[in-house]
Amino acid sequence: MTIGLQRLSATSGTALSGTDAGEAAVRAPRVGNRTLFGGLALLTAVIVLLDMGSGDELRIVPLMVVVPALVSVFGTIRQTVGVASWVMVVAVGSRLLSGGTFWDITSGVVFTVLACFLGVGACALRIRHAIEIARLRSAAVALQRQILRPLPIVTDQVVAHGTYAPIEEDRLVGGDIYEAVSSPYGTRVIIGDVQGKGLAAIGAGFAVLGAFREAAIREPTLTGVVDALEDAVARHNAFSAQTGEIERFVTALVLGFDGDGRVQAVNCGHLPPRLLHDNVAGPVPLRRTSVPLGMAELSSEARVTEWLDFPTGATLLMFTDGVTEARDLAGTFYPLDTRLGRWAHLAPRELLDALHRDLEAFSGGVRRDDIAVLAVRRTPSGSSSCPEPLGYGARRAAEAFSGW
Repeated sequence: MTIGLQRLSATSGTALSGTDAGEAAVRAPRVGNRTLFGGLALLTAVIVLLDMGSGDELRIVPLMVVVPALVSVFGTIRQTVGVASWVMVVAVGSRLLSGGTFWDITSGVVFTVLACFLGVGACALRIRHAIEIARLRSAAVALQRQILRPLPIVTDQVVAHGTYAPIEEDRLVGGDIYEAVSSPYGTRVIIGDVQGKGLAAIGAGFAVLGAFREAAIREPTLTGVVDALEDAVARHNAFSAQTGEIERFVTALVLGFDGDGRVQAVNCGHLPPRLLHDNVAGPVPLRRTSVPLGMAELSSEARVTEWLDFPTGATLLMFTDGVTEARDLAGTFYPLDTRLGRWAHLAPRELLDALHRDLEAFSGGVRRDDIAVLAVRRTPSGSSSCPEPLGYGARRAAEAFSGW
């Protein structure tokens, strides 16, 4: 109970600090006071000189009423109030000195004051709206972290580094999923791709993740875990049919690591992984690929487990089709296997960074699908499972808003 409260407190503290940081960033000035008011003084001098040179036929000083409105777009409330006050003094003083009828002077003064107050009000509304957006984003980060855990994930058997990039860059979660769970039967890892993209695919993905986190600990066999995932997708599709949404399937690769030098694998219509070892990279042969999750009733064959070699020091690369189906401007698909041959000697994090840079350069920054990549390596001898440092996930989540 105490541990649970500590974790809840840590999570809440991270979320609150993220909210406070977001609000502070909104309230912070984008332009320094010295630069802003120095520029205002220079602008005032230029306008007054032009006004004096134009004579009584053309009054230029009243045009300064637009300055508070411009400052309200990027300045703080205090900066906007300062600029508005200065403009009112200059514009009203100029109007009084220029003379005229009572109604001309009164209308000019009222128009100037009203325009300045509107500028201040617009600034206050902008900042208020930006703070609300920052709070909503902070809540979204906290909720979406419950769907996909921050990477890397460390267990007694493996370390799973990874990269995740939804097609919609302003969201943290898309149609690709991943997870690694430490269980009494070793570490179970899944990577999957839900049919469809964006928010519409999150429901099916969350159903699979929830079932995987429970079944990975409960089921003694990997096929038992996959059967639980199949049931979860079937239930989700049944509910979707009742609510008028389309049914979806999920391609998935489920692996089991028990520390004996080999890996169990059940492939549900997913792309086979790549093995990088001794400066050589190549696809892992999976000969018993079954239908995706949610389509078991269309096949008469039961899902079976295959065994793969996973030597110490090797990296197992798992990915979704957002990698292999990336295209350049000519429409050519990304040559993953050719590229991996150049990076077979790299550590997992360096490998993922190289893949990211090359994908961005190859596709010209145009993302056509969600991208998820896991680089799994055995945990070094003597290491133990440990959570990521407090705040690490929040930093990774913040980075996701701007891409990888």
